[in-house]
Amino acid sequence: MSDEVILDRVGSAAVIRLNRPKALNSLNLPMVRAIREAMEQYLDDASIRAVILKGEGERGLCAGGDIRVLYDMGKRSDPEATRFWREEFPLNYAISRYPKPYVALMDGITMGGGVGLSAHGRHRIVTERTRLAMPETGIGYFPDVGATWLLPQAPGEVGTWMGLTGIEVDAAGAIYAGLADVLVPSDRLDALVEAIGALSGEADDGSVEATIARFSVPTTESALEKNRSVIDRCFGFDRVEDILEALADEGGEFAATTRDTMLKRSPTSLRLTLRLLRAGRQSSGLVECLEREFGAGVEILRNHDFYEGVRAAIIDKDRNPQWSPASLDEVRAESIGAYLGGKHGSLFPDHRL
Repeated sequence: MSDEVILDRVGSAAVIRLNRPKALNSLNLPMVRAIREAMEQYLDDASIRAVILKGEGERGLCAGGDIRVLYDMGKRSDPEATRFWREEFPLNYAISRYPKPYVALMDGITMGGGVGLSAHGRHRIVTERTRLAMPETGIGYFPDVGATWLLPQAPGEVGTWMGLTGIEVDAAGAIYAGLADVLVPSDRLDALVEAIGALSGEADDGSVEATIARFSVPTTESALEKNRSVIDRCFGFDRVEDILEALADEGGEFAATTRDTMLKRSPTSLRLTLRLLRAGRQSSGLVECLEREFGAGVEILRNHDFYEGVRAAIIDKDRNPQWSPASLDEVRAESIGAYLGGKHGSLFPDHRL
């Protein structure tokens, strides 16, 4: 087991603690393997009634995948560069199908790969400190970890707004978007874990849900809900240019902020993300979306914008990426097709869509 994943027990609950607090618990391959191995072992342990995922430190559950490692491996054309996704994406699917109650404590920053570890689970808990986002278009990438399955299921065009802008939402927004279930104050989380661990006998999803409900509190109206009509009017198009034009015509602070944010994102990522989200809406399930995302990820590592986005965000930290192509007009349709049409081997060879 990696020391970056701590396995704990609280009564009948197994607790998986992500332990890279200085890196906002960013996920790497040893952590993915440790989580998967632990979850497989828990299935065979009758004394474990529920599995709880939490992040160490005060700042968040998980800020996403360790993009610096992907950057370095991709830059040197390491054939193992895609290994992380080859193992992370099946873990996301395993979480979605896990037979025992799986509880994710989405306290603080929960982004990218952190959403993959939590939003596919059965019991998804946010707090007043939750900051959730799929911010990948800002680094020349796209929402992955099954987000192209989850986001299209959000109300109206809320998922399209989240995927294209990468803007973070709070607890109420996460619940409204269908990526979380309940709000529990952060100072009640320890007591909640103890209460779940105290469940005896055949603890099931019903008893875990009832226990969580005792600690939960109502949410206020989210900014997403308040602006739902604007989002639906502007993001119902299948071309990024039409969305931007609708935002310009809409007026108001929310539309203007949304448009300004999108104009800073990678043009290639915007086009690719919209295609993936629309494809996700028509997909048979999570596996189909994960397979499509993996193919797009392989192609991402062959192109400019991911490396430039990571450079600007975490290496030079100048926050001034120079995208190439630099405008939507320069992103050719056939170039986006290359992200969607590659053959890279199935992640789920035995799964029937």
